[in-house]
Amino acid sequence: MTCPVELTDVHRSFGSTRALAGLSLQARAGEITAVLGPNGAGKTTAMEICEGLQRPDSGTVRVLGHDPRTNPQVLRPRVGVMVQDGGLPVMARAEELLRHVARLYSHPREVNELVDTLGLAPFARTSVRRLSGGQRQRLALAIALVGRPELVFLDEPSAGLDPQARLAVWELVRSLRADGVSVVLSTHLMDEAAQLADRVVIIDHGAVIAHGTVTELTTPVAPPHVAAAAATPAPDRAPHPTSQPAPAVGSLQLTGRFTPEARAAVEELARQHGLQVHGAAATGGVGELGARRTLEDVFLDLTGRSLR
Repeated sequence: MTCPVELTDVHRSFGSTRALAGLSLQARAGEITAVLGPNGAGKTTAMEICEGLQRPDSGTVRVLGHDPRTNPQVLRPRVGVMVQDGGLPVMARAEELLRHVARLYSHPREVNELVDTLGLAPFARTSVRRLSGGQRQRLALAIALVGRPELVFLDEPSAGLDPQARLAVWELVRSLRADGVSVVLSTHLMDEAAQLADRVVIIDHGAVIAHGTVTELTTPVAPPHVAAAAATPAPDRAPHPTSQPAPAVGSLQLTGRFTPEARAAVEELARQHGLQVHGAAATGGVGELGARRTLEDVFLDLTGRSLR
């Protein structure tokens, strides 16, 4: 499957603050990829680099096969962007602004359809500076989609929305996927990611710490263990009398609460000895391994519970 978004070993620092530390991630074509992470994890920086709004210090970034900093004119008509603060001209009226942006594209989406779907009519003639946060979010989303993009970046699309508006946005995002549009969204809402995402990427301290489908991330597996990678001889083939004994294959069960630091240490030790780590760490002891965890449980296990 092709990947319209690929970041490889991307670094970005602001003075002494390291925002991205070798970030590598992919977003697949025709799928919704949710990017999760605590405040300061590097989500917005990564999104803005993909959108061409920031330049990485090093690493490779490809969006629809192009570098967003050197080929913005190629990407602009093909990519929709909804940034976190909207970036909208405050004196413009909502619907006038949407229609103005629509005229910049050769085959725009029907403006009236977006107005109806996102409930823009009640504030269509209101200036942007007088809109509530939720109203600005809906207008910013409409502007991101009006050009019929192949790829859409959505930064916190449900921030400030009431439940009804949030459901409308979710349905619209699902319809994009049904039309073959690739969607990359960052969010703090675990239920949003669980409801919408085909794949989830969790980042912290500027690097990916977990990725996979929601089911892969939340379904408990066998108790955590370290298994030898060597194979035993086939049952129908006896070992040569002078050959060295094959390494034993077995498992070592580790019980207790796995912090992200403990898990990383175990994986590093296993790698040094040619072993592989399998299994998902539970929040508590071995008795909790059979219970299905939520995406929020996984997120907190990996990123910790301390405020930042």
